[in-house]
Amino acid sequence: MNKPKWLSATGSPDDFPPPADALREPNGLLAVGGCLHPEWLLDAYPKGIFPWYETAQPILWWSPDPRAVLLPEQLHISRRLKRTLRLSKLRITADTAFDEVIRACAEPRRYTAATWITPQMRSAYVTLHELGWAHSFEAWSGADLVGGLYGVSIGSVFFGESMFSQQSDASKIAFVHGVGFLQRRGCKLIDCQVWSHHLKTFGAHTMPREGFVALLRTLCHPMGNPGSWQAEFENHALLAS
Repeated sequence: MNKPKWLSATGSPDDFPPPADALREPNGLLAVGGCLHPEWLLDAYPKGIFPWYETAQPILWWSPDPRAVLLPEQLHISRRLKRTLRLSKLRITADTAFDEVIRACAEPRRYTAATWITPQMRSAYVTLHELGWAHSFEAWSGADLVGGLYGVSIGSVFFGESMFSQQSDASKIAFVHGVGFLQRRGCKLIDCQVWSHHLKTFGAHTMPREGFVALLRTLCHPMGNPGSWQAEFENHALLAS
């Protein structure tokens, strides 16, 4: 395919082209347009497709090759982070402040003022959260939210979206606790989307898109709505303490 497919907002998620049609440059750009209604997102993720665009751009849909993934049981925790975890006084929760987490993830970073978490994207994922599909893990210092991450859970796959930290290592601590919780509840794969050295330090690796999409066909079905994780995470934390 020489250019991404145009999707009509009045169309159907059945209009997504196969991920193999994605461009090589920019890597993974598959389609433009469509909408962010829950049925579109819940159709896209199990196919290995996700939205990623900036303000003033149309919705861009991606399926990069290779794909960055983490197997929960292969999570690597450095000696430094293990010590930090041991000494940390942060309180970790799940699904208690989803909107606050995604708003914090959308804040400008030190290296750029741009953000792909547009108001439209934020609204779409808050709706997914309210429907029981999108989830957050939070790190608290007293009453202050100082770190966290969010993503989408379908079947036994957690599709990670973004994280933030306002205190040293807060997002890493929330991530480690989150991965332990995901593993306990049967998660087989964490999608990290795009490769980075930061992900490598946690034990992530890349796999060809074809193999990733084939895995999703097995791991995302049956889908099953997971609902809120708040109480389940609290019980997990008590058992782990």
